[in-house]
Amino acid sequence: MLLVVDLSNHVSAPRRMEGLAVAEVGQVAARPGVPGFVVLDASGVEFAPATDYFLELVASDYSPQTVRTYALSLLRFLRFLWAVGVRWDQASALEARDFVLWARQVEKFVGNRSEPERRPSRNLVTGKRHPGMRYSPATINHTTTVCKAFYAYQLRQGRGPVVNPFDLRRGRAHAHHDPGQDFALVRRQPLRQREARRVPRSIPDERFNDLFRRLRSNRDRALVAFYVSSGARASELLGLTGDRINVGDQLIGVYRKGGQLQWLPAAPDAFVWLRLYQLEAGVAGADEPVWLTLRGEPRPLGYEAMRAVLKRCNGSLGANWTLHDLRHTFAIRALEGGMGLHEVQELLGHKSLETTTVYSTPHMDDVIEHYRTKITTRSPVAENTAPAGQRYNPDELSVLWGNQ
Repeated sequence: MLLVVDLSNHVSAPRRMEGLAVAEVGQVAARPGVPGFVVLDASGVEFAPATDYFLELVASDYSPQTVRTYALSLLRFLRFLWAVGVRWDQASALEARDFVLWARQVEKFVGNRSEPERRPSRNLVTGKRHPGMRYSPATINHTTTVCKAFYAYQLRQGRGPVVNPFDLRRGRAHAHHDPGQDFALVRRQPLRQREARRVPRSIPDERFNDLFRRLRSNRDRALVAFYVSSGARASELLGLTGDRINVGDQLIGVYRKGGQLQWLPAAPDAFVWLRLYQLEAGVAGADEPVWLTLRGEPRPLGYEAMRAVLKRCNGSLGANWTLHDLRHTFAIRALEGGMGLHEVQELLGHKSLETTTVYSTPHMDDVIEHYRTKITTRSPVAENTAPAGQRYNPDELSVLWGNQ
């Protein structure tokens, strides 16, 4: 006798992501010492598996800002798990998939920041996109990458689920590729979102001058001048100490990703603004931070404080420039000034030349302006077809418009 088993009733109904209420509970809190940041659950209790993972990141020489970014991405997924009632160590590929479906359609949390305005997609001053109301593809991809690494670490420690819920494709795509055969097209990893390729945008000179005039202190002027003339990353320049300033050769020493010290040239006016700032705040010692807060007891100037400086300027300009735009501006100015691509790569601290090559891609606004300058200035009308001082031939106009 043939036994037929109906398995259709054994498949659980899919979750409805539309309207799923995910509460903005828990937080990423700064803590003194290592790892610097921890994740707190809805009750304010430290999420120990995350702290253990962050210790691994710090030991692997990840910066404090990177640890904070990882913590925010992990908290995003934990909030989803708390909403659907699944323990972190019981999450499966189903939860990973449903998280992405939820993140694609929900409006993002804004934390303690002001609610983003519903406005045109692009800023009228800078031409850059405003932050949207929903999670961007890059944010979703970063969250899945962080969670995949978090669960991989827990599995190496013998904790967590039996499988990594985000490890949906195992092994390298071309691990056993035959050198005599062509590479086959490989589709992107499951759950990965398509990211639009963005061309870095520099700050035009007149816009940069407007921005610079609105800076309120010599400290801020010196910082912006160093950013735009050295190409240092925001955290690299903010970590500058007194022993890594060479005024005579006009060099500053910054620690790159991986902890390597590199000396970068900077513009003379940056050192002028630095000197004016030093006359007010004093000269930093060998191991003392150069950039200090200006209010209350002096403390090392942090990344968020410097962002607030730029935000104030943006508010008066109606712009949305970022600290990273200053780095973009340096790279594009250097290439337009005739520096070689490999030289700019060295100054930016890029490991791959491909990362630097994106700065040589012309922006569409510049292409249009170049078109108008080089193409449309040529008159399509043959010479001597109109009387002297007359722009158009009357006979041609009568043919075009008729006898009106």
